[in-house]
Amino acid sequence: MKNRVTIDIQRCKGCKLCARFCPKKIIGLSDKANLRGYHPAAIEDLSSCTGCGICYLVCPDVAIEIR
Repeated sequence: MKNRVTIDIQRCKGCKLCARFCPKKIIGLSDKANLRGYHPAAIEDLSSCTGCGICYLVCPDVAIEIR
């Protein structure tokens, strides 16, 4: 079973580190701002996610969780 990635949109500041390092290039930024005014990261194609955890490792805001 693949790991499942979730992004806490309220914690994310949209720094794009997860998108930059994603080997599948499936992370982008949401068009909608969160409550703090940032455009958070969003997984654009969850079915292509391998659950590798690189996004989790590079996130400075601890906004990504792998289960």
